[in-house]
Amino acid sequence: MKTTHRLGRIVSAGAIALAYALAAPAHAQNDKMTPILQPDMPDAIALDTGPLPGAKTQESWHMQYGSVFARNVTVATLAPFLPDPAKATGAAVIIAPGGGFKTLSMSNEGWDVAKALAAKGVAAFVLKYRLNQTPQEMDAFAREMAQMFSGAARPPAPRESASTLAPQIADARAAFALVRARAATWHVDPDRIGMLGFSAGAMLTMATTLHGQDAKPAFIADIYGPLAPVTVPADAPPLFVALAADDPLFGNGGYGLVDSWRAARRPVEFHLYEQGGHGFGMYPKTTTSTGWFDAFSRWLGMHGYLKPAR
Repeated sequence: MKTTHRLGRIVSAGAIALAYALAAPAHAQNDKMTPILQPDMPDAIALDTGPLPGAKTQESWHMQYGSVFARNVTVATLAPFLPDPAKATGAAVIIAPGGGFKTLSMSNEGWDVAKALAAKGVAAFVLKYRLNQTPQEMDAFAREMAQMFSGAARPPAPRESASTLAPQIADARAAFALVRARAATWHVDPDRIGMLGFSAGAMLTMATTLHGQDAKPAFIADIYGPLAPVTVPADAPPLFVALAADDPLFGNGGYGLVDSWRAARRPVEFHLYEQGGHGFGMYPKTTTSTGWFDAFSRWLGMHGYLKPAR
């Protein structure tokens, strides 16, 4: 594994057209995409999952909704946001931003979350996982995303995710392996590493939990992802869920995931906010959904992750 400033040229076009997973605030869907230069991230570490064959479009970045997005990610990276060692609790979270597996909401669902966790003594790692290819030209990409939103595509069923999300699961597994390999350097307890995902990133979090083999997150959080029922492993980790009732993508799909965890007698906490739409993340909205991070932090504290392990 190595530090990277420029990413490669990969990712084959996936078969998943996820209209339901684009992580963007629903009230701002008409905001214009503005191309920007790739931010300098000297601490980002390239994972060893390698490029996928067939991809030709290079990684690019843009601004939208007041947030920073990456697309055509062809090499997975992990960016550490470490707490002051004097405050470190030993707990860590791997963060998977959303974006329909076509783009990644890097600031609103990545860096901003990581900084907030690090301030509480929790090491955070933003996973920039590989994405399905999209048109290089911005207007063509915008049309593709609009078409995705207007279509009838569905997210992959949990039982299908082992194959449909295989590259992304591999990236998540590599992220867990890297954090555990550098646990001593980063002041992390290898048995106290969880995963937090938004929208498509929540799908990846669940897929990693169900099919990630050696990843074995200690706890997981699903923030406005689909809540389809699953077969829950006997050793399933504690689950935190946050969703807005007016989410136009997943607000009316039922709460089977929560029911599955409860039926398996595994720990689960579910926050259903009256308003918030989809993609609220760390945006300073006036809805109570903005309180999800405080609720998640209290949940981490309840499970002992805001203090060093005894």
